[in-house]
Amino acid sequence: MSHRKIIYIDMDGVIVDFQGQIDYHFESNPEYKSIYQHNPDEIPGIFRNPKPINGAIASIFKLADSGLYELFIATSATWGNVESAMHKREWIEEHFQDLFKKKMIITHRKDLLIGDYLIDDREANGAKDFKGELIPFGWAYETESWNTYRTWDDVLKKLL
Repeated sequence: MSHRKIIYIDMDGVIVDFQGQIDYHFESNPEYKSIYQHNPDEIPGIFRNPKPINGAIASIFKLADSGLYELFIATSATWGNVESAMHKREWIEEHFQDLFKKKMIITHRKDLLIGDYLIDDREANGAKDFKGELIPFGWAYETESWNTYRTWDDVLKKLL
């Protein structure tokens, strides 16, 4: 049996449009901006129904269907928003059915993960020290610049 490479995939900013979800909540609830401006990930329910990043779902199914990789979700859950982990799991199940069943890791220490690739939009939570190859994805809001892999098509070109 051949060894399949392991890919960890972050959620916010990689699979889901978290910035769009923040904008939606601030527009729908103007009072939230003053309360949660510095910690929008603590808005109640913010992780429940974000829209997927363009191409994310189809691309992840292509990676899975290739048979080349074992896929895992590697995401952080907000410490100050205890329902964030539950909402993230529900979102994954709704969009991927059983693809990630018992393959979802919630961690603030991605540097401890053992695998080949980590697809992430940030270097935070240990991503910059991941022992495999970090695939910097999408818009890096911390540096306000594009990462090397702007779209899921760019990721697929690298991995397939």
